[in-house]
Amino acid sequence: MRVGLYPGTFDPITLGHIDIIRRATQLVDRLVIGVAINRDKGPLFSLEERVAMLEEECAKLAKQTGTEIVAHPFENLLIDCASDVGAQIIIRGLRAVADFEYEYQMVGMNRQLNDAIETVFLMAEAQHQAIASKLVKEIARLGGDVSKFVTPNVARELAARL
Repeated sequence: MRVGLYPGTFDPITLGHIDIIRRATQLVDRLVIGVAINRDKGPLFSLEERVAMLEEECAKLAKQTGTEIVAHPFENLLIDCASDVGAQIIIRGLRAVADFEYEYQMVGMNRQLNDAIETVFLMAEAQHQAIASKLVKEIARLGGDVSKFVTPNVARELAARL
């Protein structure tokens, strides 16, 4: 069984994340969504809320694709999380060249720590390249329409929170 790990903070999950998840299901039999517990970022949504949103959105994708998709909170090194869940592949989404520079360094470090785990980059679809959770939260906070960037459920969660 080919297992992939797609890590992120998912605060909140966006259509860009969902696009990468959907495409990643074509590469693996089981996709683990690693939900980073990153206290330094000060997430808007609690870990439990982020996991719940992911599970709701991913349940639809799992049915459509036939791929098992599970959310897995983690606070350790990404490469250790990948080992913990039995992943052979780490999946990373790229939006722009700046993303690649950071990710390139991460791959090099992760390969030094465990060269049995590969990293695969998926480019965001053109309509999703500008979407970033941070920007979505700012638009929502200032009363803007986020319906082009998140699902209706996530838009409701943002409106309720802000």
